[in-house]
Amino acid sequence: MGNLEARKLDAAEKDAFPAVFGAAFLEDTEADLTRFRPLVPFITALGVCDGAEMIGVAGHYDLTITLPGGRSSPLAGVTTVGVRPGHRRRGVLSSLMRRQLDDLRESGVALAALYASEGAIYGRFGYGMATFENHLSLPTGARFRADVEIDERPVREVARDRALPVIHEQHARVAADRIGWTGRGDGSWEPLEHMRQGRQGRNPSRYALHPAGHVIYRPTQRWTELGPDYQLEVTHLVAETPQAYAALWRYLTEFDLVRTVFWGKAAINEPVVHLLTDPRSAEQRIVDGLWLRLIDVPAALAARELPGDVVLEVTDSFCPWNEGRWRLSGESTTAPAQLALDVADLAAAYLGGTTLLQLAAAGRVRELEPGALTAASRALATDLPPSCPDAF
Repeated sequence: MGNLEARKLDAAEKDAFPAVFGAAFLEDTEADLTRFRPLVPFITALGVCDGAEMIGVAGHYDLTITLPGGRSSPLAGVTTVGVRPGHRRRGVLSSLMRRQLDDLRESGVALAALYASEGAIYGRFGYGMATFENHLSLPTGARFRADVEIDERPVREVARDRALPVIHEQHARVAADRIGWTGRGDGSWEPLEHMRQGRQGRNPSRYALHPAGHVIYRPTQRWTELGPDYQLEVTHLVAETPQAYAALWRYLTEFDLVRTVFWGKAAINEPVVHLLTDPRSAEQRIVDGLWLRLIDVPAALAARELPGDVVLEVTDSFCPWNEGRWRLSGESTTAPAQLALDVADLAAAYLGGTTLLQLAAAGRVRELEPGALTAASRALATDLPPSCPDAF
């Protein structure tokens, strides 16, 4: 079997990185690899080799994430995790996760997050469902309420090269106040958007700018015996004001030939539903979004600046340095525990997307002192649920 320990890849070894990830996700044509290669310099890459063959990879971007209260924290945006077919069930993924979390802890990063390709994979590594996504479908021609205020300044489609600098600036301004939104300071946003162009046979993206917002979308052409049945798939929508938000949605719903607008990363409380005369015309399906990992529990709790003094008994079999008793402030303590929970459940509640009361109802949090559950749940809760419209 050989030594299947994960290690950091040097610049030369990173040349093989795209092919391994591509093979794992069945996206290993030369066109796929060409789109992916510009992102490799921005990724901290790990690999597992069986002899001379690289069989597993994992990486992360250096991001930031907006926490409740408007604070920002460093975030490892975990990405490109995959194992070549024929080498699974050999501990390769566990080795990659072990090395990645150890390295991130050593570098002082308290939080990691990822999008899971399958929902059963990452819980055993201490990740919890921290945000949810809304697969939102809206028919074109949907009527807005008569009292909706719309910013009448024009929404104009522009070329990608002209659009991306404006989009990045608008996103950065809005992300500072949106819980769960991520930021990139490494320049990887543009090559990431380039990689998504034409992925899996999709049509190229189009870019529409408003003075206070933008939308990135791609059309899918389809004809039936009854005529055109086009779809617009939104990949990114940002508005700095409610009026600009309404203008962008009006733009999307007024295309000829198009029957449906779909956004797979809408928020679970997406405001567009409240713009409509008939809210039922918007179809919504809620799925998991970001999975969050608290690499350093006391540092993560301290970053939230939580009120209250509840003592948590945290278990963490994969990162045992997190085990013990912690106050909500992040301070270590020997005081009697008032709540007991696993680190994955603390991660699920960390951004306010799931409450401790919900988790307790599922038997995942144990109250050891009356009143502690409600107090801790309220401390972690937020007025609006977190969301993350960003891909990585």
